[in-house]
Amino acid sequence: MNQRILERLRTVHADAVLDSSEFRGELTVVIPKERVVEVCKFLKEDLRFELLADLCGIDMYTPVRRFGVIYNLYSLVNRHRIRLKTFTEEEDPHVPSVTGVWRTANWLERETYDMFGVVFDGHPDLRRIYMPDEFEHFPLRKDFPLMGIPGSIPLPKK
Repeated sequence: MNQRILERLRTVHADAVLDSSEFRGELTVVIPKERVVEVCKFLKEDLRFELLADLCGIDMYTPVRRFGVIYNLYSLVNRHRIRLKTFTEEEDPHVPSVTGVWRTANWLERETYDMFGVVFDGHPDLRRIYMPDEFEHFPLRKDFPLMGIPGSIPLPKK
């Protein structure tokens, strides 16, 4: 099944597949951030990956391709999974929003924005959901101090 999916992706979106790998029967495909929306639409509409099971951020802590976004997709009809990955730079961490493809992406993209600072262009309501609006940092970045930043958030009295 993975080979058929990969062949179909390479046929329809040849320049969108930057890399692919398979581990324990699950396919991972790396795509450029500029092509995220069209590849996701293709996977949903043509290959029947109806469910965006999860969307999360990663911090590679490298100057180039520092931040990544991982899309875990599931096909209810075919009972099959695929993982998409895309990367963005530290200086301008922007990725197109897939809220137009899956409505569930709304909260998942907001969470990734709140924790990693990845901005999802075209998101209908991109704002923080865990941290206060005035908080200037992103807690899941690898350069964020383990003990937090003293005085950055008013904590409740004991």
